[in-house]
Amino acid sequence: MFKNLKKFEVNRLEILGLKGNYDKKLMPKLSNKDIKKLYEAMILTRIFDRKALNLQRQGRLGTYASMDGQEASIIGSAYALKKEDWLFPSFRENGALILRGQPMNELFMYWGGDERGMNIPKNVNNFPISIPVGTQILHAVGVAMAAKIKKHKICSLVYFGDGATSEGDFHEGLNMAGVYKAPVVFICQNNQWAISVPREKQTASETLAQKAIAYGFNGIQVDGNDILAVYKATKDALDNARKGKGPTLIECHTYRINDHTTSDDAKKYRDVKEVEEWKKKDPIVKLWNFMKKKKLWTRKYETKLIAKLTKNVEDAVKKAESMPKPKVDDMFKFVYKNMTERQKKELSEING
Repeated sequence: MFKNLKKFEVNRLEILGLKGNYDKKLMPKLSNKDIKKLYEAMILTRIFDRKALNLQRQGRLGTYASMDGQEASIIGSAYALKKEDWLFPSFRENGALILRGQPMNELFMYWGGDERGMNIPKNVNNFPISIPVGTQILHAVGVAMAAKIKKHKICSLVYFGDGATSEGDFHEGLNMAGVYKAPVVFICQNNQWAISVPREKQTASETLAQKAIAYGFNGIQVDGNDILAVYKATKDALDNARKGKGPTLIECHTYRINDHTTSDDAKKYRDVKEVEEWKKKDPIVKLWNFMKKKKLWTRKYETKLIAKLTKNVEDAVKKAESMPKPKVDDMFKFVYKNMTERQKKELSEING
């Protein structure tokens, strides 16, 4: 009865080793300049992240979701996008938004509770941060389907965590994408914990990537701490989408080093030894070792880089905190292109 079913399998992609060794056969086409840009974007992401955590502890930001340990998954995938493509973030992709032209001061404003921080600049194809788990998946699929109908050679890329694969939005989005061969790439940042729920209690599937099979398209698992593997998998997936071959689900196997958010205490449910083991796989250190082998790194380069990026982040904080206080109207202005009748009514009630 089942003899004609094709064999299903999910591959795992790894290129970089811990000590900077790499698989030359799998190496993507990246110049030395590209390698440095990837490294610099990861460093900026971590500096931004640590500053945001400090600001939150000082009461200068609201609840914040750290990116520490996931820089390769975030930057490697976003770097593969073209400017005209669309990016749909969850709440842990500040680095991708910055790489794509989102001003850092606006991101600090957003995490400080200022809705003006999600006023996306013109000609920057980023969607706003999505706090609800998984809802952005449907938006990404919708944009991809529209692009296909209009014959626009663009793709959408959407981020979500392993916890989102338990949401209905995930399955509905993947089903629609598979049926209509939508040019969308799904990036699942499997950081092993959906708040306090471990990966093994999320699903009985051996991988999260294999969930794509049920919807008729390819899934691949990559070492999410290997920026070269993440970039290559994403670039290949985007190229296939542009050729009309449909979507791809990429599972970035990584780890959330910090608490789920600043309102969480991971020590209550995670073994500290587990965290320490994952710290040894730091994605920035992996690329740093690679760059040293390739003679792309010097101490002088690093010192100048850290000083420059730290100043950029500090300047962004100053700019964010020097902004005049937002108006009540701002809560309604950045949800839709035009305010709905319901919003207009709510605003009029607030203003009396």
